[in-house]
Amino acid sequence: MRLRSLLFGPGDRPDGIDKALGAGADALILDLEDAVLPERKPAAREAVRRVLDRPGRTVPLFVRINPVDHDFAAQDLAAVLGGLPDGLVLPKAMGGESLRRLDAMLGPGERPAILPIATETPASIFALGSYAGASARLCGLTWGAEDLSAAIGATTAREADGSYAEPYRIVRSLALFAAHAAGVPAIETIFPDFRDAAGLAAYAARGLRDGFAGMMAIHPAQVPIINAAFTPDADAVARARAIVALFDANPGAGALALDGRMVDAPHLAQARRLLAQHGSTSARGDD
Repeated sequence: MRLRSLLFGPGDRPDGIDKALGAGADALILDLEDAVLPERKPAAREAVRRVLDRPGRTVPLFVRINPVDHDFAAQDLAAVLGGLPDGLVLPKAMGGESLRRLDAMLGPGERPAILPIATETPASIFALGSYAGASARLCGLTWGAEDLSAAIGATTAREADGSYAEPYRIVRSLALFAAHAAGVPAIETIFPDFRDAAGLAAYAARGLRDGFAGMMAIHPAQVPIINAAFTPDADAVARARAIVALFDANPGAGALALDGRMVDAPHLAQARRLLAQHGSTSARGDD
């Protein structure tokens, strides 16, 4: 499942869901948690189930349920699992323990996939290394700063220029490494100002540079910018194919020269990862 862009859609607003479905996102997250007031959750569950039950699904559909230790989570699952969601977003995740708990609530199998939001409480930061091997359903790991800053009484998570303050840059890095340690894609968190296209493009480009494979979005207008940022350009794909082809032609070599520069095992691993994200598994690109 390719996850360059994951767009949130409000579970209690069918009109918003319909608009989100046509935005071009790689996946849509139907939200039953923060975007829905407690008194509106029953109606939201019904609306989400109706979307899941529509024939001819063309976009993978995730559902953000409520935290697994809350009674709302069981009610969410009872309402939506019969609609066969492609994935569940797990908020307020507490490492592998929360993942295993949700996994047990779902029963046997590898679907629906699970995408934890891994940094929304102070204690969750210290559980980031526990996701590896916790469940075959784990499909990625994402992070967030807003709930975390509120939990510790911070006035804001950001500097005056909009960038994250130091404590949250550390959290972002830890979440990034935790995802890679678990062998799943790291998904960058939202960019809140959906009117700032240039700011979003720069933010997404930094995410790609740092090792994130995709990003969450809060508005349909953000989706094309995110998709473009996390789609390798033709030159990058061509170089990756050249690196893979070079090592295929020289089995057992530890380092080789390409266009006047040395490439070695880390370059090969990076090239293969880029081709996998591009949807190609061969050096020729004919598969």
